[in-house]
Amino acid sequence: MKSDVKKKAKGRLARIAGQVGGLQRMLEDDRYCVDILLQIAAVQAALGQLGKVVLGSHVETCVSDAIASGRPKQRREKIDELMQVFSRYGHMNGR
Repeated sequence: MKSDVKKKAKGRLARIAGQVGGLQRMLEDDRYCVDILLQIAAVQAALGQLGKVVLGSHVETCVSDAIASGRPKQRREKIDELMQVFSRYGHMNGR
């Protein structure tokens, strides 16, 4: 992973960790259920955005390199791997 993407991902993870900590405090403070649910949705959205950053990086580096290599087996492996990721990622997002 490129250093700029890694830095961006780490920043997003730090914000997500803060959001999760906020969720813990909300539960401890017996906050209103709808407020907690909205915060959970915000965390899920933030994780989804992080996933897009990591996936984009993977496509730009690993997948692109495999396609440019000219080796059919390596290309097929990366495409199959990408299809598995899309399948899981779509399922995680309720699609």
